[in-house]
Amino acid sequence: FFFFTRTHHGTMKIIGLSIVRADSGIQDPIPIVMACDLSSYGFFQRQTVKEMLVFLTKTFSKRTQPGQRQSITHEGYVVHCYVRSDGLGGTVITDTEYPARVAFVLLGQLLEEFSTAQGDSWKTVTTPESVTFPPVEEYLAKYQDPAAADKVTKIQKDLDETTEILHKTIDSVLERGVKLDNLVERSDDLSKQSKMFYKQAKKTNS
Repeated sequence: FFFFTRTHHGTMKIIGLSIVRADSGIQDPIPIVMACDLSSYGFFQRQTVKEMLVFLTKTFSKRTQPGQRQSITHEGYVVHCYVRSDGLGGTVITDTEYPARVAFVLLGQLLEEFSTAQGDSWKTVTTPESVTFPPVEEYLAKYQDPAAADKVTKIQKDLDETTEILHKTIDSVLERGVKLDNLVERSDDLSKQSKMFYKQAKKTNS
């Protein structure tokens, strides 16, 4: 889905981070807080990459059961999704080098801090990216280097060994007969330009 080559490759990178309202009271998940680091993409590509991040966040959060953690890999990127039992969820989108364990520690802590600060107010939010929560930018910066974040993750080691992370491909997440191409075509989150880029990239990569 990421039809752009990044202009420079750092090792292990988080591209996007979001907090999502994914409770059963709404049909489609709503990314209520988002932070992206698009510095490794060309300026004119960034809007399209951002749209794709929103699209993937919604597509996969919708297909993540409450209490489930899953990492969905596709073409050099991984979307790590977690939805809590109360319906508050989040995604971390990384390259394939980034350790899934660290991504889920980040998500767990981010969602905990968010719900402590916001209470249950998120349950009535209906507008995407309408909640201001500055710590999300701090998490994005702090966790870019998983080794630096490892001090935090050591505490989580015991916990992680009992936590199952499902590693999946896009095809195994989507319902039988549903294709990513069709979801892209029908998506309101993607501009015509982004849909065109997606199609061109598929031709180039096939």
